[in-house]
Amino acid sequence: MSATPQKNRAARRVLAAVAGLATLGALAAAAPAAAGAQNQGHGHGHPKPRTVDVQLLSFNDLHGNLEPPAGSAGNVNEIQADGTVKAVPAGGVEYLASSLRTARKGNPYSITAAAGDMVGASPLLSGLFHDEPTVEALNKIDLDVSAVGNHEFDEGSAELTRLQKGGCHPTEGCFEKGKKFKGADFPYLAANATYEKTGKPVLKPYTVWKKNGVKVGFIGVTLEGTPNIVTAEGVKGLKFHDEIETVNKYAKELDRQGVKSIVALIHEGGAPASDSYNYNCDSPGPGDGISGPIVEIAKGITPKVDALVTGHTHQAYACTVPDPAGNDRMVTSASSFGKVYTDTTLTYDLRTKDIVRTSVKSANHVVSRNQAKAQDMTDLIARWNKTAAPIAGAPQGFISADINGRGSTAPEKPLGNVIADAQLAGLAPADKGGAQVAFMNPGGIRSDLVYAASGSEGDGVVTYGEAFTVQPFTNMMNVVDLTGAQLLTALQQQVSGVNEASPKILQVSKGFTYTLDMTKTGAARIVTDSVKLDGAALDPAKTYRVAMNEFLGGGGDGFPVLGQGANKLVGASDLDLFNAYLAANSTATAPLAPPATDRITVIK
Repeated sequence: MSATPQKNRAARRVLAAVAGLATLGALAAAAPAAAGAQNQGHGHGHPKPRTVDVQLLSFNDLHGNLEPPAGSAGNVNEIQADGTVKAVPAGGVEYLASSLRTARKGNPYSITAAAGDMVGASPLLSGLFHDEPTVEALNKIDLDVSAVGNHEFDEGSAELTRLQKGGCHPTEGCFEKGKKFKGADFPYLAANATYEKTGKPVLKPYTVWKKNGVKVGFIGVTLEGTPNIVTAEGVKGLKFHDEIETVNKYAKELDRQGVKSIVALIHEGGAPASDSYNYNCDSPGPGDGISGPIVEIAKGITPKVDALVTGHTHQAYACTVPDPAGNDRMVTSASSFGKVYTDTTLTYDLRTKDIVRTSVKSANHVVSRNQAKAQDMTDLIARWNKTAAPIAGAPQGFISADINGRGSTAPEKPLGNVIADAQLAGLAPADKGGAQVAFMNPGGIRSDLVYAASGSEGDGVVTYGEAFTVQPFTNMMNVVDLTGAQLLTALQQQVSGVNEASPKILQVSKGFTYTLDMTKTGAARIVTDSVKLDGAALDPAKTYRVAMNEFLGGGGDGFPVLGQGANKLVGASDLDLFNAYLAANSTATAPLAPPATDRITVIK
């Protein structure tokens, strides 16, 4: 991408820049002697400042959530002064835009960056239109740069390229009469995603932000394991490379170009010891309160990189992890769905062109809904909602109370049970596949079913838009033959191998039960003789018909054994089965109640 969009954004902030530079000059002139040593000038008159503060605003994992996320998915936890934790409603681009615009005031050097998954697994308002509304919103928010995440590959590299460069959808055309999709006016960075045939990155590997002699380089990568969590079709023809090696390679290239200030945007993350956005993960010592893949990545990335903006785990943290030279370096993440943004101060030395690492400060802030909405975002949402309304508002079923999916932290989720039951019900008939059991991956449950009305439909009514938000991938369903031994292996893969550090507990249909013993480690966590189907012990030698979405059917999420199924039958989409189940099992007078969670017995 040319530098033009960045220059345009800089022009929009020119008045603030002039005022800010004047202020900096005045501050330098009035600074005490100690500070003056840091701000030596040449000749007579006011000395030039030695350093300027660059503001880095960042967020991650928006997932097309233009409207405030519903239910528990729309809350962030906040530690109060007395130590208690309070759930605070947050998010929605109307508020995110306002928060970012307010934060930029008085900061002449302000950059806004994102760490991937801006799109994909999106609510219907964005997903129905292949996330064009989200890209439009990000353009208006003045996003300067973003890494790609795994979900940017959900529809393949060609669609990702279209999101960057623009043009109407190849099969569905233009969604608004007389309007052609312009694409992202910020660079999407994909340094470690390359084409198998050419070895070249799918998109630019890095970009350099420039203003008044200040230069900051950004390198963007997604997690190396992207092929494990995206459908095979989405990553067809692509290779994904090691995050550390890739960032170090391009940091060296930027350094050779004279770019000494570098930020890595990494779509991989960690797990803080607390899920509160304002938890101090540098307690009791630097980085003590965070674990997960990002810690080792941070420890391996060259000291040439001054800060890491991360994502993927949907957690909020701002803490320091030592670089290979043993110096503390800031590592941040801003929750998900636009509920939090990070404000980082990078002190830029005008002489060395590098960041003064010891001066880097960072904090996460809630995107509060108790502020004025950004009118341009309100208008954008209203415009796209009008286009989506005929589909989005159609009733699909009725519920008697919230049925939590994404908002549940338990291994067995109420909404996971509903989805698995829906898949079994739709695929059990002999002519539909003859399924005896259904498995659902927990990461594919993108929201909760919320009892309170989201619009004019009334409380307890599940609309198509709400069902789509829960199941936005429209994965086709598969029914395959697997032996009892293979099913046991699948259960063990939930808690071993690539999933041992962060278990992925499959949601199972009614009649399938087992015990999960978390006091043990690895595959031993599955109590073998507890696994039963309809009350009968699982027979290792017997063949079972198993339903699952095509993502799991391809071995996704660290379940390679599920990709070994035989006699595959392709059925309807997961969303179609979900909606059909709601219609068949609920009415206004007999709504669907949250199911019991008694299929997986957990020993802690």
